[in-house]
Amino acid sequence: MVLAARRTRRGDLAWGLPKGLVESGERPEDAALREVEEETGLQAEIDDDLGSISYFYVWDGVRVRKTVHFFLMHATGGDTSRHDHEMEEVRWFPLGEALRVASFRSEGEILRKAADLVRGAT
Repeated sequence: MVLAARRTRRGDLAWGLPKGLVESGERPEDAALREVEEETGLQAEIDDDLGSISYFYVWDGVRVRKTVHFFLMHATGGDTSRHDHEMEEVRWFPLGEALRVASFRSEGEILRKAADLVRGAT
């Protein structure tokens, strides 16, 4: 699995899944593919829907609710060295290690669901 890392406000490296805003007129699937390419440098195709999570964050003093849709994908091209400036590092991890290094509990649940789907397909 591919995880991307960025620095938190405290300066810690946080590993997680690519995510971003769905632009006006964009389907969640298209936003996910775009964000994966922008944040990881990889092109991908969607294999399955992994569900969504919602959470709150504060931006410029305003509390914002965000819902993120996740999809199981497989890479079709690209290169992780071409990730955007938002990410400090992008790395492939074996399934078990990805589950251990994921920084956010809710994303860990998404990763476990993806791992179950991948293991079931083999």
